[in-house]
Amino acid sequence: IKDMSSIKVVGHRMVHGGSKFARSSLITDDFLSTFRELNDLAPLHNPPNLMGVEAAKAVLPGVPQCAIMDTAWHQTMPPMAYSYAVPKEWEEKYMVRRYGFHGTSFLYNAKRAAVLLGQDPFKTNLVIAHIGNGASINAVKDGCSFDTSMGLTPLEGLVMGTRCGDLDPGIIFHMMRKAGLHAGEVEKKLNKESGVLGITGKWADRRDIEQAAEKGDKIAILAQEIESYRIKKYIGAYSAALGRVDALVFTAGVGEMGPVTRRLSTAGLENLGIVIDEKKNALAKCRNAELDITGPGSKVKVFVIPTDEELV
Repeated sequence: IKDMSSIKVVGHRMVHGGSKFARSSLITDDFLSTFRELNDLAPLHNPPNLMGVEAAKAVLPGVPQCAIMDTAWHQTMPPMAYSYAVPKEWEEKYMVRRYGFHGTSFLYNAKRAAVLLGQDPFKTNLVIAHIGNGASINAVKDGCSFDTSMGLTPLEGLVMGTRCGDLDPGIIFHMMRKAGLHAGEVEKKLNKESGVLGITGKWADRRDIEQAAEKGDKIAILAQEIESYRIKKYIGAYSAALGRVDALVFTAGVGEMGPVTRRLSTAGLENLGIVIDEKKNALAKCRNAELDITGPGSKVKVFVIPTDEELV
């Protein structure tokens, strides 16, 4: 960029649009006031998103700015998928429901998988696993989001780098009583000190865990097994929810570069029609090529697709 005047529009990936935003939006004063009301839903993400908007407005006054919502893709979920079994007033007054995240990644992967299958995207059923430091999985029915593992916040679902994913809510009250932790401390520990970091006590990066596991480190091996087992359970659940799965897609940092995680999370899924080619899977470590790792006899295609949220 030779001159700032060459920038004609600014796009922002905004994490939590709640149920207020079902599509990408121009950022106006009304947009910002509504978005600020959602800060409590994503306290780790939305305030920095707003800082980015304010910084861009200061540097590029008068240039249109757009918000691409991480939650918008999931606004097609039916009530049975997004509703929690909690008092109804919690949803009505406090917006407690499943929203889901990684929407820009899932949108991209859903379209690319349909292309690779040679199918109409709106007649395609997929299970997409976005596995990175943050991780979630998406059931796509007839080209639209049907269910997803993250919930009100990005804390629910899969085991992640530093986030716990699914756990018994009673654990929170148990630790508050037994360890004297207050709500903020529990929130920090579940978001920043759990996941594979919590299991191993020292590693959040799956590459470190993989190297340690290759050397026989039992805790590293256990971390891989716990993470992959959680992914496997979601693949099974979403296969049941969809009824027919055309393809299983792995994407994001670990999904694209982690053959061990892919192998462990698909092992034993032959009865669901999912078989990977072990040699192709071991070779599939690439951030710039779409790869087919489907094994012999598999009824479901298995793809590794590098995500492209920037393009979306």
